[in-house]
Amino acid sequence: MISLTNEPINHAEIVNSVECPEAGAIATFDGVVRNNARGKIVTHLFYEAYDGMALKEMESIAESILKEKSILRLAIVHRIGKLEIGESSILIAVSSGHRAEAFQACRTTIDRVKERVPIWKKEYYVDGEFWVESYSGSSVKLD
Repeated sequence: MISLTNEPINHAEIVNSVECPEAGAIATFDGVVRNNARGKIVTHLFYEAYDGMALKEMESIAESILKEKSILRLAIVHRIGKLEIGESSILIAVSSGHRAEAFQACRTTIDRVKERVPIWKKEYYVDGEFWVESYSGSSVKLD
């Protein structure tokens, strides 16, 4: 399961998608919107993606992780649009025979998504806003 969605992320559905009889472990990474960043109070976030390219890159990441790591199944779902504090922005689920491989695959997957997938985050504060480009790691302050 690889997708972008405007809807709240369905954790149970994603975890269920990686279940299999061979799995001895299922690990997840849940990126959650927090109420602070850069010393400011965050009111909400907005994620924007270059959809076609983002999905292709997420699929490529999943394929490479499945080949490189000792895992059975992998799911990546990223939310786009407006997100409130406490909502999930990304959920990664991995099944494997053992926990160490599942944890490592989650970490490698989120690192590659943030590094390579064209998704941008805009943070909204009480007194302004700020684009954080997860894709390139750079930031731009808007007046």
